Amino acid sequence: MPDYDVIVVGGGPSGSSAAAFLSRKGYDVGLFDKESFPRDKPCGDAISGKSVRMLEKLDIIGQVDEAPNSAARGVVFSSPKGDEIQIDFPENKAAEWRKKRGEDASPYTKPGYVCRREVFDNVVFQAARKFGAEAHEETPINDLLWEGEKVTGVKTASGDEYTADLVIGAGGALCPVARETGAYDRDPDHWVAAIRVYWDGIKDLGDDIEIHFLDSVIPGYFWIFPLEDGRANVGVGMLESKIKEDGHERDLKDLLEKAYEHRLFKDRFADAEKVEGSQRGWILPLGSKKRPVHGNGWMLCGDAASLIDPFTGEGIGNGMTSAHLAAERYDEVSDNGGPTRENLAPYEQRLRDETWDELKTSHRLQKMGQHKWLLNFVVSRAANNPHVAETISDMLADRDKKEELTSWWFYLKLLFK
Repeated sequence: MPDYDVIVVGGGPSGSSAAAFLSRKGYDVGLFDKESFPRDKPCGDAISGKSVRMLEKLDIIGQVDEAPNSAARGVVFSSPKGDEIQIDFPENKAAEWRKKRGEDASPYTKPGYVCRREVFDNVVFQAARKFGAEAHEETPINDLLWEGEKVTGVKTASGDEYTADLVIGAGGALCPVARETGAYDRDPDHWVAAIRVYWDGIKDLGDDIEIHFLDSVIPGYFWIFPLEDGRANVGVGMLESKIKEDGHERDLKDLLEKAYEHRLFKDRFADAEKVEGSQRGWILPLGSKKRPVHGNGWMLCGDAASLIDPFTGEGIGNGMTSAHLAAERYDEVSDNGGPTRENLAPYEQRLRDETWDELKTSHRLQKMGQHKWLLNFVVSRAANNPHVAETISDMLADRDKKEELTSWWFYLKLLFK
């Protein structure tokens, strides 16, 4: 008999969600992570409405509400020439979106949070333990165990071996399960490098997340996301292929320092202070390029499955969604042929049905966002026309309407609004 029904590698939101969903169904789950919780994780710290729906399914939305966080009420965009627009996230947009999907719209309509990953990840990790998952902290996984072409378990850095009916890889961008199964793919056109710093005391910090398309940072962007108690998550991100382009390499640390001195932000940062030791960099595999997410005895979730939104850089929502779908599929096959490659194939199809159209749209928006003239035009029109701003708000809240943002016909119509 295997040591576990399912081994989950990675205790972030995706892995802990998968462990929680499976444990609640009565499966014996081993949850492995290389670090001890709570732990910091470099990220923009934005928790989307899609994540909120998964928190509801796990019945832990109250714990996140009680933890240190900031409610995300809207978004501020600025263009390269300096125009700014503020767009609300109407709470009823989430309910309308749910109704279209045939889901219950009544329980919760908060559009999202900004919550430090040290806090958020620990909430989900502890929930998995509460539901019955056996946690192995400070236990990095180095190798997989195989029987022929089937994954049958994991081997830790200290040499211990654990067997399972199924192994779920949720170990982030460099997940060992993705690497050992051949699913890892480092394409610089579909990976982003980013750097984050926490700041205290930035002026005019409200309830909006801020995304600024600065001349110096395009084709990436500069962000300011409000946290609890006047703290903010500040950073820049850019495609890896754009960092090394035209014979030179951009330095993200230098771009971030220049952003603080930009005319829009110099006064806001004048009396603010960096949180010592908070500057950290990381890499993000975007969902704009598919990779294998299942095989004989294994599945991938979250960043390991390359599910990060190419436009916003947010990956927690898709990660937790993938965890839910993975748990559902294992429950369907555990006593009905087991987790063979063929039996797990519907997981990949359901995941693509749930995420691919939206990821393709975001990829097109990412490409369009590299055109300064287009950013200047759209932000200027929205800043001077409330109807345009409301239209964009509707589109951001509804993934079906969001696709219209990638149509040149939409931008032509803006000329006459």
